[in-house]
Parts: sequence; structure tokens; C-alpha cells
Amino acid sequence: MTNANAMEVLHKKTYEEVNQCIQCGYCLPACPTYASMETESASPRGRINLVKMAAEGKIDILEDLKEPIDLCLGCRACEVACPVDVPYGSILEHAKETIHDMEVQGKGNNRFKDFALNQLFMKPKTMKISSDLYYLYQKSGLQKVVRSANLPEKVVKNIGSFEKAMPSVPSKKYHIERGKRYPAKTDKTVKTVALFLGCINDAVFYHVNYYTLELLRLSGCDVYVPKEQNCCGALHAHQGQTKQTKTLAKENLLAFEEYEVDTIITNAGGCGAILQEYDHLLKDENDTEWKAKAKTFTEKIKDISEVLSSLNSLPFKGKLDKVVTYQPSCHLNNVQKAGAYPERLIRKIPGITYVELPSKHSCCASGGVYNIQHYDESMKILGSKMTEVNVIQPDIVVTSNPGCLIQMTHGINTYGQGQPESIHLVELIARACGINIQ
Repeated sequence: MTNANAMEVLHKKTYEEVNQCIQCGYCLPACPTYASMETESASPRGRINLVKMAAEGKIDILEDLKEPIDLCLGCRACEVACPVDVPYGSILEHAKETIHDMEVQGKGNNRFKDFALNQLFMKPKTMKISSDLYYLYQKSGLQKVVRSANLPEKVVKNIGSFEKAMPSVPSKKYHIERGKRYPAKTDKTVKTVALFLGCINDAVFYHVNYYTLELLRLSGCDVYVPKEQNCCGALHAHQGQTKQTKTLAKENLLAFEEYEVDTIITNAGGCGAILQEYDHLLKDENDTEWKAKAKTFTEKIKDISEVLSSLNSLPFKGKLDKVVTYQPSCHLNNVQKAGAYPERLIRKIPGITYVELPSKHSCCASGGVYNIQHYDESMKILGSKMTEVNVIQPDIVVTSNPGCLIQMTHGINTYGQGQPESIHLVELIARACGINIQ
């Protein structure tokens, strides 16, 4: 695809949207990359203007637009701050798609990244093998040897340090079996739901899925776990791989439509955001049936925190005498609009002393794989976040997204004082309800 052809595509898909921006600057204080880089091209307003210029043929897409777009976290806090509702997420999506298509045709794309996204995350069987290998890596004692020699960081400087932020996996008996119905553990079923497992969660954070399942059952839910569900496609969308994202979306729509449920539960803010936007993703499909399926599906998507909050029937046992702070998921806040529920649940736990992070509405800079692709920029933002955590000195840092959990754990390992524990929201609630796994 030439720059001229790409310009036409970008013009067709984004020109009306970019012209909604009135360049007022309300987005600037909300943008974490503008705060850390202090340049206009690192702001939503600046990026929108660059997309407009690219669509008009005034700048080169790969030379002038690619880097500012790549350096965007995609947290979409700017959408919340915008007084005229500019659809920044849509503009970003189309810009990334155009850049990706130009790189593929020009053979400038990252083959390792494409392999990971398309040969690993899109194939549940391959993810299952990866999960088994990760389990053996930990349980065989190999991980201790690798960590003691600091091999990951020696092999891949900086990025290798994330290995120490990966979770300790429990017994495989806690790995949820697909294609089953798990009945409520109460006298009466109050809600019938389906559980979206995700790919990273299902592979290495399967204890989070187990806690999610058990909390739903204890709250009176019958839970179905569709067998043919796949990756949500969020990582692919972040990299401009729209075609692959649509493929995954259609697979998930078919997998979940077999079950008559009230709600489809997610426990990862990033997954929930893209799942909730499947109708937007498939809006240009010629087949109206896919649009109808997507609309029905997206209306059912709810984060676990919202559902547990609405059911209000968690069986708390005893007190957790802990100081807790919480780093929200940007996509749970800014896309799903369900950001109030996690804090509401934390405050209900007996014995908890909850202390808000002053910058809780600002991204932790995980951003899918942003912290791997742009390590230094990510660490600037994370370092500032950890300064606040160190002042609070919590016992536990809670998150509600696997990427955020890895990022905050890495922050504790790298910048932390007092070494607080970093866990997912459902694990904190599970402990308060007496659910423990080995």
C-alpha cells in the first residue's frame, strides 16, 4: 500500500471524526504520555491533528505519524475528558490499522510479534500447551535456577525483568474445564451467566478465573463456560490487526450464542472493553446477521465487579486487617464505564483500610504490550505511580486486569518500598470469603 493509497483509506475512515476535535486542550491533563513526554505530538489533540494531516496528504504516514501513534497507550482517558465527544478510540484504531497494513505490504512488520499474536493467542490449543510448559517451568524448579542466575534480564535487557512479575501458578486442578455448567452453591439460582476466560488469564492467571467462578457460584449464579471461546482480540486491535480481531470476534459470538444467559462475565478490563465494542468492530459488515449477533452479545458483557456489586450477596468471613490501594483498569473505567464497582467492593470487605491512589484515574502504562515495546516511556509513568504507592505503604495493591497486575508487580519489584503484595480484585474478595487455593 503506497502512502497515497493509505492516505485515501485514512481520509475515508477518519476525516469526519478528526474534524470533530475543536483543539481545546481539555484532553491534555488526562493524557499520561503528554504528562511524561511534554510534547504536543504525545497528546490526543496532537495525534488527532497528525492523523488529519496524514489524511490530507500533508505528512508521510510511516515517517511522521507512526511513532506518535505507537507511543499512545490507548487508555482513552481523553474520551472521558473531551467536551465534544471526539471518538479518539476509533481514530486511533483506524490509524493503527492503516500503519499495520502499510508495514505488512512493505514487509516492515515485526515477524516475532505477528507470530505471537497470530500463531499463539489465536489458537487455544497452543495457549494450552504454553500454559502447561509454564506450569512445568515453575514446578520443576527451573524457574528458581533461571531467576537466581538473572538469565531473563541478561538475555533480554529490561524486558526480561518482567519474568519476575509473572504469577506463581497453583495446581492444575484449579484450571477451569471448558464446555461445562457449574451450578450455583446457593439454595436458589438468582442469575445464569457465562464466563469469558481470556487467553493470558486462562494460561497463567487461571487462579483468577477460578476465584471468579467460585465467587459467582457463591453469589447464586449458574455459570456456563463455552468450550469454543477464543482470545478477545484486544492485543490484535492494539496492533492494528483489525482483520484478525474480527475473526476472533466472530468465533466468540458463535461460541457464546449457544447459551441462554443473562450476562457474559469478564474479569479483565482490557478484554471487557473490546468485547463490549464488537458491535462497533463489525458495524461495516455486509452481513446483517453478524451485526445482530454482535449487538446481542455486547449488551450482555459485564465486569465481574459490577455483577458481584449488584448481587450484593458475598459471604464474607472474618476480617482482613490490611491496608489496600487500587490501580484501576483504564478500559474498565473509560470504555466499560464500570470503574466505580471495584472500589465499592473493596470498601465492603470487613477490616480493610482502603487508601486511594491520588493518580488512580491515570494509566499504569501497561497498555497491552506497550511496556514491552516502549519500556523506557512506560517506566517513566510507572515510576511516578510507584512514588504514590510508596507514600501509602499498603499491604496489598489491587488491580482488575492481568496486564495491570504484571505492570504493578514489576513496579513493586523495581521501585517498591516495603514490598506490598500485588493481586487481582477477585483474589482479595475470595480471601475475604474464605476461598483459598494451593
